[in-house]
Amino acid sequence: MENKQRHKRLRLLLKKLNKDRKKQNQKIDILCNDFISAQRNFIKKLGIINFTANFYESILGMTDLKVLLCTAVEFIKAEIEDINITFFLRQNGDPILQEDGKMGIHDSYELHIFNSDQPEAIDKQYIESCFTQELMDNISGSNKICTLDDMFAMGLNGNLNELNKISAVTIPLGLLRDPILQNGNPKNSNTGILGSSLGFILVYRSSQDKLNDDQISRISAITSGLSRAIISCRVLSKTAD
Repeated sequence: MENKQRHKRLRLLLKKLNKDRKKQNQKIDILCNDFISAQRNFIKKLGIINFTANFYESILGMTDLKVLLCTAVEFIKAEIEDINITFFLRQNGDPILQEDGKMGIHDSYELHIFNSDQPEAIDKQYIESCFTQELMDNISGSNKICTLDDMFAMGLNGNLNELNKISAVTIPLGLLRDPILQNGNPKNSNTGILGSSLGFILVYRSSQDKLNDDQISRISAITSGLSRAIISCRVLSKTAD
């Protein structure tokens, strides 16, 4: 009788130990997975930092806008293959009389198109032709990364079957901080107005090779320095004129 009770207590003890061991193993697995995930995120951030630092080094001292944009495109394409890049750079236009009777500025956009050498699912420059003044203003004003769905919500018009063949996003170029001032007020020039959007970058390629979050993050990481470089080129060009 005593042996039976002893065996029973032993079985219960072993059962408890096995249960505790399983719980401990689960905790170890969770810690290991968290550690691996943290390491991956850390490596990804280091990659973005390295990409950004190398980019800034590559454009250091550039004063010509076209050379700057070409260098930026070459740098991005070396990192992300088979993409099309278009810069929509905002420019101040002529004063216009608005519907409310007040005077305003009609902004225009200077496009710099860099197509991929790879054959596309749709005709080259098709998507750019779908961008109306209203859409460009809406995207610039949003100052955020916009997907195709966002663009449709903002007024993108085009053949859905054609546009669904591509993966596309717009990435903001940030707000202008124009150093050219007149009597303490922002001066109207093609360099921009203090506090207004510089424009955005349209990036797209075939939907079969969809743009991923890491690629979009890498391009977004360089837009701050690129925006300042664009403004500097415009200021130098204006000064030279």
